[in-house]
Amino acid sequence: MSKIKPNKNIRPYGDSLGDGAVQVSFTIPGVSEKVAEVVAKRLASKMGIEDAFVSFSSDIGSEMTFIVLYGRTRHSVDLSQIEDIIENTENIPDMKTIDRLIGEKIGREIVVVGACIESDAHTVGIDAIMNMKGYSGDYGLERYKNIRAVNMGAQVTSEEVAAEALKVDADVILISQVVTQRNVHIKNLTRLVDIVESKGIREKVILIVGGPRITEKIANEIGFDTGFGRGTLPSHVAYFILKSLTEKGGRP
Repeated sequence: MSKIKPNKNIRPYGDSLGDGAVQVSFTIPGVSEKVAEVVAKRLASKMGIEDAFVSFSSDIGSEMTFIVLYGRTRHSVDLSQIEDIIENTENIPDMKTIDRLIGEKIGREIVVVGACIESDAHTVGIDAIMNMKGYSGDYGLERYKNIRAVNMGAQVTSEEVAAEALKVDADVILISQVVTQRNVHIKNLTRLVDIVESKGIREKVILIVGGPRITEKIANEIGFDTGFGRGTLPSHVAYFILKSLTEKGGRP
């Protein structure tokens, strides 16, 4: 298979390279379905989408129409103007290798406390990282012989997380945040950092957060040591923990 040649100006790809083909979906409130389709096309034009057509529309009740629209964007992105691209080319070892390295470099069991905090009831993310079966063929932290994984589940208060971390002498606090409406995740995560600091254990624990809208930059700005977004596997988290503890001489 031939590789696509690098291009400084990037446009979406549909039928042919650089054709700008896109699909967008959204809900139009307060008008009939037919009017909503017209509104959608005009919105598409204002968004820089040409040759727009509505492929699907449906009245979903309460004067709401769900729209799926296709078209071609006239815009492109100049890669030379992007300053915050971070591409991780590091090879992540497999579970057995990481487990062995923990034994060799840390010389004891690493304790990880994980939870979905406050109102967030979505356990899929935290379970994918911590549960023994893991995710996508990558075993979770519970399967590591040299990691003690304490999964507190969902809707756990920040106070409860901090208390558990103190109780089990945790090396790591691992938080999953899926609910992000009105940036509630920022509020929740900031509050957790404040509570951990008030308990006097911030320097003792590695703080990690994961979620679909989490980036390392956001995590660092809030006060976490790192953040993991979509596509993260348990081995990615385990290897980060290993490296962080090794760099700090076994413990923060």
